Amino acid sequence: MAADPYETLGVKKDASQDAIQKAYRRLAKKLHPDLNPGNKRAEEQFKEVSAAYDLLSDPEKRARFDRGEIDASGAERPRQRYYRDFADAGASSPYTSDAGFADFAGMDDILSEIFGRQERGNVRMRGPDVHYRLALDFLDAINGGKQQLTLPDGTVLDVTIPPGTRDGQVLRLRGKGRPGVGGGPAGDALIEIEVRPHRIFTRKGDDIHVELPISLSEAVLGGKVKVPTPSGEVTMTIPKWSNTGTVLRLKGQGVPRPGGTRGDEYVTLKVMLPGKPDPELEKFIAQWRPTTARNPREAMGV
Repeated sequence: MAADPYETLGVKKDASQDAIQKAYRRLAKKLHPDLNPGNKRAEEQFKEVSAAYDLLSDPEKRARFDRGEIDASGAERPRQRYYRDFADAGASSPYTSDAGFADFAGMDDILSEIFGRQERGNVRMRGPDVHYRLALDFLDAINGGKQQLTLPDGTVLDVTIPPGTRDGQVLRLRGKGRPGVGGGPAGDALIEIEVRPHRIFTRKGDDIHVELPISLSEAVLGGKVKVPTPSGEVTMTIPKWSNTGTVLRLKGQGVPRPGGTRGDEYVTLKVMLPGKPDPELEKFIAQWRPTTARNPREAMGV
């Protein structure tokens, strides 16, 4: 059985339409599925709150619920027979008192006047929100900027992408949803962001990770090399005798944060031999005798 809609929204039975709308918006902001991903309880509560608001925001449905004609789900209740019905059935009924009938009719007039005033009043409601998805390139999400979203009806929304936007983040465009009722404000457009993978960069929190190929001579002798970052190339110094797997940090070259700072970029070195055989290098290695012999697989036990 559906819960009492007044209790669900936390309002009294004589609450105004404005009070009912405020209560609904307060609960919707707290329980909306977009703000509680994976929380089934919050999702169920949001559905209950929405159903309660759907009933109480409609003056006709609310009046019928208050009179007991429909239940909290909006379903018709079995009609109870009052003494008016017996009076209509004939004089043999014991409920034929004119006074009793007049009392009941007077109550109907009062209720009709109350609900009539509500139905004649202007109903001002906020429009519903709408949900969209927007796919972004990796660097557009990191660096931010302007994007356009084409809607099913052909209209276009201009979307501002904040720097550092994450995959799955929901952006809210206020007033870009469905129009309101009776002069009420429009709803919002809720845009879920899908970030496409990048061919060389990966993101972990606010840090960027990249694998950087280096030559054998750069690994042995060290030197300065160009390194790609989300905001452009920077110069990095490779220490002498750097191995594959060595990780170097570029401070402040990661994802922008709201406070103006940035994460870091972590560069993993990968030593690469020449793409084609080099006879001179082969000759040098064949003649080279290291001063200290070391088994590179010693840690593996082989």
